Amino acid sequence: MNNLIITQKEGYAIVQMNRGKVNAINHKMVNELREVFTSLEKNNTVQGVILTGQPHYFSAGLDLIELFQYNKEQITAFFNDFGSLYLELVQFKKPFISAITGHSPAGGCVLAVTSDNRYMAEGEKYVIGLNEVAVNIQISQNLTEIYAFWMGDGLASRYILEGKLLNGNEALKAGLVDDLVPFEQVLERAEKQMRKYLKADQEILVNTKQKLRKHLLEKLDLKPGNSLKEASELWWKPEIRAKMKAYVESFTNKKK
Repeated sequence: MNNLIITQKEGYAIVQMNRGKVNAINHKMVNELREVFTSLEKNNTVQGVILTGQPHYFSAGLDLIELFQYNKEQITAFFNDFGSLYLELVQFKKPFISAITGHSPAGGCVLAVTSDNRYMAEGEKYVIGLNEVAVNIQISQNLTEIYAFWMGDGLASRYILEGKLLNGNEALKAGLVDDLVPFEQVLERAEKQMRKYLKADQEILVNTKQKLRKHLLEKLDLKPGNSLKEASELWWKPEIRAKMKAYVESFTNKKK
């Protein structure tokens, strides 16, 4: 794995995203996450998984600089695999916790909301949310459903239309995260909850998680090609391409 660090603990695993400073999501990272979570779900020695990031960034979201260079075949494949990853994480049977070590907008939030618990680093500078509207990416029906699952229909609707990024206190109040803790204690807090889960009968825990998500799963389109078809098609809209190009050029100039 080039973009992930896997740490095996007693009864659970920690998956740390490790792609550059901000953990921007590209196709290779998506495929590695799919491979790892599929393997961990089949591994009988692993009863739960914690997903975490790097200092100050859980994930900054999609790597728009790289994705902007993809051709139509590549971007279609990317969205199909990203949609597949989302569905696989939503249906992940074992306890699954996100230790959010900093910023988690857009694609980072997509990963986080699939988990059973989210513990986030406190501090006004860190943000989380589905801000796809604000960055000109078409959100899928599947994502609107899980946002509403955690926050309720009304609040999810308002925040998605605004493309709002929430600071930690706003996210806690909305029910998007479970707790705010000092940055240095985020992973520790997630591990504490995981150890609680491991004390339960695992068959009962897995069955209960499935029941709790039953109505959510019934609302989802389980064919990723369908759920993200609009995103893939609108990616090539001239006005959107122009805005992406300006963003890519401005960001590239900052790095020089």
